[in-house]
Amino acid sequence: MATGTFSKNVQYAKFCAYGFLKDLRFYEPFMMLVFLDKGLSYLEIGSLYAVREILINITEIPSGIFADSVGRRITMAFSFLAYITAFIIFFLADQYVVLLIAMVAYAFGDAFRTGTHKAMIFDYLRIKGWEDQKTHYYGHTRAWSQRGAAVSALIAALLVFYSGSYAPIFLFTIIPYVLNLFLILSYPKELDGKKKSGHHSIKKEFAFVFSSLLFTFKRVSMIRTISSQALFSGYYKAFKDYLQPILQTFALALPILLAYDDQKRTALIVGVVYSLLYGATAFASSRSGKLADRFGELATPLNITLVVGITLGLVSGLLLHLSYAALAVALYLGIYILENLRKPMGIAYVSERMDQTSLASGLSVESQAESLFAAGIALLLGWMSTRYGVGLGILIVSAICLGLGLLLKLPKESQVLQKS
Repeated sequence: MATGTFSKNVQYAKFCAYGFLKDLRFYEPFMMLVFLDKGLSYLEIGSLYAVREILINITEIPSGIFADSVGRRITMAFSFLAYITAFIIFFLADQYVVLLIAMVAYAFGDAFRTGTHKAMIFDYLRIKGWEDQKTHYYGHTRAWSQRGAAVSALIAALLVFYSGSYAPIFLFTIIPYVLNLFLILSYPKELDGKKKSGHHSIKKEFAFVFSSLLFTFKRVSMIRTISSQALFSGYYKAFKDYLQPILQTFALALPILLAYDDQKRTALIVGVVYSLLYGATAFASSRSGKLADRFGELATPLNITLVVGITLGLVSGLLLHLSYAALAVALYLGIYILENLRKPMGIAYVSERMDQTSLASGLSVESQAESLFAAGIALLLGWMSTRYGVGLGILIVSAICLGLGLLLKLPKESQVLQKS
């Protein structure tokens, strides 16, 4: 694969702006701390995450087919409206049942966004004849998402510090999401994908896209490809927020900022660490293509990052259990960095093996597989953390995921050719 040769034009700027605004999620560095502050147990938090991922799982394929049938821009607009509804409920809610309703709205937002926007990017590359630049291009746009997250973490820390409450972070997140809604509507119509008007045409399009999708997944190798990619992303989704209580333990152990209450001390430490972390993940994402170029095929770096990333989580859990919070934090950060280094390669690897007529649907299935893994892992991690503590919970669940990852190891292209 050659190095990046695409043009950084107006649409490239829009894709990057979308990613930047999408990750101005001021609640993100504090989500688990918000739930803990509301009195929820780790098991209840895990169940909220699991419900979110299961709902994403249920609606992922229909959302992809809907996007391929009636237009991706409308689908994305619906997604942002669902997100905004969720943020308002999170701001108002204190009870588990009401938070569950917010998670339902959030799940619809995620389901109608994930595979749809990736398909718009890859369709654009196809139109421009830049299909060989998938890893580089997606890596660059994803890097802007991480830069948005880095800025978001600092702003969120200041909001919590000066307000003395987690509540404002949800209201402020509505602003960039409204801007993103209008940005998506400004995308060129050609990125809507092939679609028909009228009830009969839409029904035929649904049938055509779904049949193409079934044809793509008749191959066992495709199922393994998606499972391997989705396992680590699902692991990351389930594990990533556990960095927050680890950082809280670390922050409260530091002999600094003692004039402030625990929430304000935690907010500042969490904000600074998350900002630096997202800066590192932005760099990792933008260098994903260059890492891929160092290998003859994508299977090798994908296998390496899968094993190393889960191993980092396993050792981090052990260190936290042994009360080495600083070292646990340092290793835990590696999970974030490897996910963003790995993700562009994984999406490119999966998309290259899909039927291009149902790309949004196929990428939605990849996201659905992530959600399925994340739901199971989140429930197990929540239960283990409630029963044995966060450190041992992370250790045990990481060990299980590592074993599964070794079973799902991707074969090299040469091995595939020999078998065929």
